[in-house]
Amino acid sequence: MNTPMTPYPAIAIYGRQFNDTVIPFVEELFDYLESRKIKTYIHCNFLPFLQKQIHHIAPHPTFQHVKELPEVAFMLSLGGDGTMLSAVSIVQDSGIPIAGINFGRLGFLANIEKTKISSSLDQIFKGEYALQSRTLLSISSHESALFKKDNFALNDITVFRHENSSMITVDVKINGELLNSYWADGIIIATPTGSTAYSLSCGGPIIMPGSGNFVITPVAPHNLNVRPIVVSADVELEVEVKSRSSQYILSCDSKHTTLPTTAKLKIKEAPFKINLIRLKNTSYFKTLQQKLLWGLDVRNY
Repeated sequence: MNTPMTPYPAIAIYGRQFNDTVIPFVEELFDYLESRKIKTYIHCNFLPFLQKQIHHIAPHPTFQHVKELPEVAFMLSLGGDGTMLSAVSIVQDSGIPIAGINFGRLGFLANIEKTKISSSLDQIFKGEYALQSRTLLSISSHESALFKKDNFALNDITVFRHENSSMITVDVKINGELLNSYWADGIIIATPTGSTAYSLSCGGPIIMPGSGNFVITPVAPHNLNVRPIVVSADVELEVEVKSRSSQYILSCDSKHTTLPTTAKLKIKEAPFKINLIRLKNTSYFKTLQQKLLWGLDVRNY
């Protein structure tokens, strides 16, 4: 349990466009914040959409970059897991904790239910939560400045064939030693957080956060005996792509770019971590049970 927050803390809010069905929940959120006199800073790209959807919303100060924020207790993300990943890009290495209200489907990261906004925020302001540090990946290349200062990923980094080209060969070295030449559509390097995302759909294992590992998962490999491999988080990966095409696609969480095959990549653990707010009645294992339907006898449905 953390120390209760000051009576009138400041928070930051980030979000993306949502559909009309969640408007009542957003209205509840802002009524809650206003009734408790909580100073709220809203991302500059999100506020115009809010004002269009919720006409009675009061004026709020805005921010674009984390450096424009004063001291805030935490950032509140409104949306699904994709919105949470975008919020991570804004928070970066500031150490500001992130809590997410889930307007999406799965909600592995954004785990506050939209029907429990008031009670969940009450818990947070009372200090009835835990901070969970999550490891990130960083990526660099001598060929170009990748994603500028946003060259890190909470979920995964993916190398993928360009458009409709044939399979690519991805040479992966660990600390300078060749691991494998993957002949596939691509590969995924995932953190424990990202092990329940794209990597999982490609047959990768689930890795518990804090395990100190990453997983390398091939995407549609040509050789069926090529399997995902879990590696220590303290290694440095070198990635080189060979293809009939002169380009390949690189994604870093929700960001993506096209690179020439001459661009070699270096991937390693980022020098900072992200702090996620987790309420006292939630846990990683409960999330797996709920989201992946573990323990559910499907014969009864």
